[in-house]
Amino acid sequence: MKVFADQQRQSRHYPTGFLVNGVMQPNPEKPERMARLLAGVAAGGHEVSAPQDHGPGPISAIHTPAYLKFLSTVFARWSRIPDAAPEIFPNVHPDRRTASYPLSVVGQAGFHITDMSCPIGEHTWEAARWSANCAVSAADAVARGEKAAYALCRPPGHHCFSDLAGGFCYLNNSAIAAQYLRRTCDRVAIIDVDLHHGNGTQGIFYARDDVFTLSIHADPARFYPFFWGHAHETGEGTGHGYNLNIPLPRGTGDDGFLRGLTDGLDHVRAFVPDAVVVALGLDAFEGDPFGGLSVSTKGFAEIARVLAALDLPTVIVQEGGYLCDALGDNLDSFLRGFEGRAAQA
Repeated sequence: MKVFADQQRQSRHYPTGFLVNGVMQPNPEKPERMARLLAGVAAGGHEVSAPQDHGPGPISAIHTPAYLKFLSTVFARWSRIPDAAPEIFPNVHPDRRTASYPLSVVGQAGFHITDMSCPIGEHTWEAARWSANCAVSAADAVARGEKAAYALCRPPGHHCFSDLAGGFCYLNNSAIAAQYLRRTCDRVAIIDVDLHHGNGTQGIFYARDDVFTLSIHADPARFYPFFWGHAHETGEGTGHGYNLNIPLPRGTGDDGFLRGLTDGLDHVRAFVPDAVVVALGLDAFEGDPFGGLSVSTKGFAEIARVLAALDLPTVIVQEGGYLCDALGDNLDSFLRGFEGRAAQA
């Protein structure tokens, strides 16, 4: 399988902290994640290619001009504030998306960043842009005839709305890949198997009927992202019926996850997509630091086999999955399972 990654550029984003239960802690979305995932890629013998620079078009097809201007200029503007912190964290938020847009960089940070898990540093924009280029390069490879391609996107993207960063995410790589596939495909399905609900992806496509969004995740009633990901959220307007959420009880393991996914894929098949984007979160793992679900390393291979059985052109976009000894093994297991290969001896 073709793999797209730019370790040098994507690793320059190195957020130091995030807020957990009111306490600032080390940010788990660190460059070492990429090194561990690349080790999993190497274990499977996959071809790694540098992404092409696809320019601003694919990103601007998903994200608003104001948001992209903010991301690309905010660090330089923030740095001009006397005694400003080395990273940008929001400290004030509007009560609605239709609130007036401020001129102040502090106010814009609050407008465009939903939580305290995605600080913006000097190299964040560069890393996020090349992460998105990985997704577009994988989508382009599939559009040109590859059966499947994997984009090692870091930072991840599925919590990012069209104009709102959150949950370690700055550009929505899965949405960007899906929109790029729409150039040649009438209908695209996004299947999100991350531990957390893909709230940004849902928000981007919530009123559309050309992209079906399915997310299977830990029940958000008491889990991030809290406000999105519930079963009653099914889309609106022309998008009504084109969003499906399958929240799972905390601690659900392989069998329960596969049952929920199998049920969800019945809806995907009924949609009859021309191509699929898999938002691959490996944080559903039983040993992941976030500890929400209990999928095993072998379970990721089974999940991949079920997805591969759709027999559709597929772009696999990396989302979550945090530092633990099995992170690379979990990716290797998934990619081998998708290709129908046996586990590594």
